[in-house]
Amino acid sequence: MKKLSLFALIVFPISVAVAQLQSPPQFLGYATGEQFTTTNQIYQYAEHVAQQVPSQVKIINYGKTYERRALMTMVIGSEENMKNLEQIRTDHLKSIGMMSGQPAQKTRPPFLWMSYNVHGNEAVNSEAAIKVMYELLRTPAGEKILKNAIVIIAPCLNPDGHDRYVNWYNQKVGRLPNPNPSAWEHAEPWPGGRYSHYLYDPNRDWAWQTQEITRQLITLYHQWMPQLHGDFHEMGPESPYYFAPSAKPYHEDITTWQREMQETVGTYNKKYFDQKNWLYYTHERFDLLYPSYGDTWPTYNGAIAMTYEQGGSGVAGLAYERSSEGDTLTLRDRIAHVIGASMATFEAIADRPAKVVDEFVKFYDKAQNNPVGIFKSYVVKTAGEDGKTKAFKELLDRNQIRYGYANDTKTYKGLNYLTQKEEDFKTETGDLVISAYQPKSTLLKILFEVKPMLEDSLTYDITSWCVPLAYGIKTYGLKEKLVVNGQQSMVNGQQSMVNGQQSMVNGQTVPPSGRSADAVRGLPYAYIINWKSAEEAKLLAALMKNNIRARAAEKAFEINGKSYMPGTVIVTRAGNEALGVRFDQVIQAEASKLGVALNTTESGGSTKGSDFGSDYVYPLKHAPRVGLLAGEGTSMTTVGEVWHFFDQELNYPVTLLDPNTRAGSNLPFSKLDVLIVPTSFGGNVLRESQMPALREWLRGGGRLILLENATNILADKDGFELKTKKDDKKADKKTSPDSLRVYGNRERDAATDDSPGSIYKLKLDNTHPLAFGFPDYYYALINNAYNFDFMKNGWNVGYIKKEKDAYVAGFTGKNVKEKLQNTLFFGVEEMGRGKVVYLASDPLFRGFWYNGKLLFANAVFMLP
Repeated sequence: MKKLSLFALIVFPISVAVAQLQSPPQFLGYATGEQFTTTNQIYQYAEHVAQQVPSQVKIINYGKTYERRALMTMVIGSEENMKNLEQIRTDHLKSIGMMSGQPAQKTRPPFLWMSYNVHGNEAVNSEAAIKVMYELLRTPAGEKILKNAIVIIAPCLNPDGHDRYVNWYNQKVGRLPNPNPSAWEHAEPWPGGRYSHYLYDPNRDWAWQTQEITRQLITLYHQWMPQLHGDFHEMGPESPYYFAPSAKPYHEDITTWQREMQETVGTYNKKYFDQKNWLYYTHERFDLLYPSYGDTWPTYNGAIAMTYEQGGSGVAGLAYERSSEGDTLTLRDRIAHVIGASMATFEAIADRPAKVVDEFVKFYDKAQNNPVGIFKSYVVKTAGEDGKTKAFKELLDRNQIRYGYANDTKTYKGLNYLTQKEEDFKTETGDLVISAYQPKSTLLKILFEVKPMLEDSLTYDITSWCVPLAYGIKTYGLKEKLVVNGQQSMVNGQQSMVNGQQSMVNGQTVPPSGRSADAVRGLPYAYIINWKSAEEAKLLAALMKNNIRARAAEKAFEINGKSYMPGTVIVTRAGNEALGVRFDQVIQAEASKLGVALNTTESGGSTKGSDFGSDYVYPLKHAPRVGLLAGEGTSMTTVGEVWHFFDQELNYPVTLLDPNTRAGSNLPFSKLDVLIVPTSFGGNVLRESQMPALREWLRGGGRLILLENATNILADKDGFELKTKKDDKKADKKTSPDSLRVYGNRERDAATDDSPGSIYKLKLDNTHPLAFGFPDYYYALINNAYNFDFMKNGWNVGYIKKEKDAYVAGFTGKNVKEKLQNTLFFGVEEMGRGKVVYLASDPLFRGFWYNGKLLFANAVFMLP
């Protein structure tokens, strides 16, 4: 009896706790699929689960969104595994070289991480996530999974977008949902809930981590490094369900094991869906190439990772009539599919936990001892590139790619990324040295590769992304292994010495400054700022906000024994006298805060080149008032790129203007100095009725910046220089049998007109202020070819002459290649005292094409 009583005492509290665990409908007060759930309600349910089953559940709050919503994950496991959770986690990190030391235990369960609702209006996934929590804890299938694995559930990666959609939908739907596709509850207004606060796509930000929600997510991800990652989405409502195996192309560095597990996981999902008679498809559309997705980035970090797509998205609502199927798709149906895919995937891994753990360790052993790729080391030249180096290191740190510093001079041979030629070069003190022999070797190789191997030209996203070219920083790829004694990486802003590896030969743990800045003494005549990166643009923006006026040198000059390039910013005391002592205090404080080097001079007379009072040292437009068109008809992501650049990077005001509102239809030109028109869809966001006022504003000194296809607004329009190239080919009088279209080839035929993110080397007129700070070339990411001719009376600043000479990497369709011959991409047209700036390639693309930020800043600040 005593033994029985003791048993009862042990079991009773747990049984009571589980008995008190409510299902989501019980807790929320409405049936599954009856309405959409806000992020706060989702978190409340997660907290309820953790409170009721504390021995099996741990909540991790890992940050906040831009709109101050919480970011949360839940860890779920068996009682035994949760008791030893920290030991399991640290042993796991030690086993793959992501933490120093040796694991205490040889066997351990794998971590299975599921990410739901990265796109806010794909809200079925969060609805399913809370049901998955319950299923894991209250079903035999869940018990089996938790016996062999530890599950991490991120129920909503994008709370801002999720709540934007859910709040809108709950306001629009009536007591009975209307399945008619024309009903207003199926017509989400601009910008919709898909994107984050700044209208970025967080599912394309995993590698670049430009957004706060992504940076916080990856910081947490690095603390767990799961062996499985599921990335849950929705697609159009007429489609059924997609799960792995993925479509081709697969990146060549995806391992045999990872490929096999795509098939294995797919088999488990097929079995589940077949039992339910649910429709699905595999092997189509969603590939594994672009490295910044929620499936590819984890894959390149060793995980078994895949995308899941449920038909519905922000269109379907609670019920939607599908014309293709002749039925009504309900939210309840969609939730069931996502739960089924989640549980089937868990089972696929839980049935082979030891093998999953072992293969993950093998991936990292290979990375550290026999890395993929021809390059075994990389050297990044840092001299005179303080701004780019700072930004470049931030990207490495966020991805926990380790690096060291050179402190000697030695000659090596390597591929110069900027010339695309193998060259001899010398290391210098302060150069970054990155060894491929490190845990993050595969990711490093993929981010740095120039020409990813394409096994299929039909891809879902961009096909080239080379980081050294995106940053415009001189980098060498070496086939030999350089000894790096004490590699470092930055984790949460702290330098982390890992496994005693850091700088080349006799490496140093503290990076040398590498700056040629002057020590500021007294009250200098002028401050001089080398204009070479977006970091200097941030300083200029800060000075303008503080009412400090600046000038720019049109030509190279020399002063105090130092040479300066065109575009150098000069901030003279003359013209800023009213600021008094604040003049020096603000400049020095802002430069120090931003890490920008300042040079000074006691004289305004140059030893070579123009003196500071010359017309060739022109005053910049002071604190320009900037407007950005945003609203229906404009690209959400392009608007977001510009908005985020001003708001979060430059910390400079920008006014968003909706041209569809009564106020926006009469644009306040008199209150603007710069107007930016983003990529636009479905018509002209600048109406014909606005053209007279626009012309008058331009002639009076306004500056219009047109991005990507917004350049078409003024193309071929009377009074403007930009012209579309004429097709010299005469139309065939009749179609020959050999040229007849084949229906089955329609997708591949369409690819001849596609350019999904290929890299081209544009020629630059770097004597023009739009190209200040650049050499005579610029690596551009080309997503579209707008086929513009060279301007006769305008300035052709960035262009391609011969396509085959300019091509660097990525897929470009045959018809696009023809258009790229003798094509203008960046140009400036002068109208009276104003200017039109044409930017047919997006310089701010996804916030990761770092070198383009300087070009964009030139368009805003540097034109005289």
